[in-house]
Amino acid sequence: MFMGEFQHSIDSKGRIIIPAKFRSELGPKFVITRGMDGCLFGYPMTEWEKVQEKIDELPVSKKDSRAFTRFFFSAAVECELDKQGRINLPKTLVQYAKIIKKCVVVGVSNRFEIWSEELWEDFSTEAEENFNEIAENMIDF
Repeated sequence: MFMGEFQHSIDSKGRIIIPAKFRSELGPKFVITRGMDGCLFGYPMTEWEKVQEKIDELPVSKKDSRAFTRFFFSAAVECELDKQGRINLPKTLVQYAKIIKKCVVVGVSNRFEIWSEELWEDFSTEAEENFNEIAENMIDF
């Protein structure tokens, strides 16, 4: 399980450090792709396969299904950690997530997310202000 919030930065070569707590969960190879809300999603291979199976069930006859599938898979990259626990993000993913220098790596149960610091702060502020309402609409604690 991925959980926690970690502040990092991206270097000029597009490398970021993956939190040590996440590395053992990821295994030797994992996938990063475009996520929702302007962040990147990272999945261990076992979770990526589950996501792939769900997406494969979407009807190819539906325009939104085709668009989502293309957008999601076209940016997906298989990653491996280097000896310092870093990965190299392709320029397309860095641009999509609007990562300039500072970023935030967040654990979200079965995946992790990579956010630009600015977008994460915006999201966190809004979510914090609406947390009780969101929780009430979602599940019964």
